[in-house]
Amino acid sequence: MPLAPADLNERARRVRLILLDVDGVLTDGTVSISSSGGESKRFHIRDGAAIVWAQRQGLDVGLLSGRPSKATTRRAAELGIRIVSQVGSDKLSGLQAIIDAHGHATAEIAYMGDDLLDLPVLTRAGLSAAPADAAPEVLERVDWVSGRRGGSGAVRELIEMILRARGSWETVVKGLLE
Repeated sequence: MPLAPADLNERARRVRLILLDVDGVLTDGTVSISSSGGESKRFHIRDGAAIVWAQRQGLDVGLLSGRPSKATTRRAAELGIRIVSQVGSDKLSGLQAIIDAHGHATAEIAYMGDDLLDLPVLTRAGLSAAPADAAPEVLERVDWVSGRRGGSGAVRELIEMILRARGSWETVVKGLLE
């Protein structure tokens, strides 16, 4: 159930790691596979820009995907994302491995997911979020829902909301004007 604005801002201010599902969050959930076995995904450029801005503001950003993909690995490298876990269906183990390796408390983690496999992580994250087109079971359980669909700027909205709550958004905007 979405949080009241004051509670949402309080949780967003505590965030130190923004953890993201990939398919259905950073992409629209479509995977194209060629006859030769090559794979492609479409990533929204505004999501990528926001990830870079979040990192410049001192936030860690990571990917927690249920499906190994060279396209995901490449996109993470392009954006300077060092926390990448492509663990299969046991995302809770992936979350625990990230916590063990990087020392973040669950209260400091924002997680955006879109489907049932994300529920174990969403229910433990300090701030849970979903794109507008997430599964109904996800939408009814998260703290915040983007007005945008997965792969269409939902991550950008999440990051902007977090940076605004932390008082960093104007720093990002001013830095782009200089």
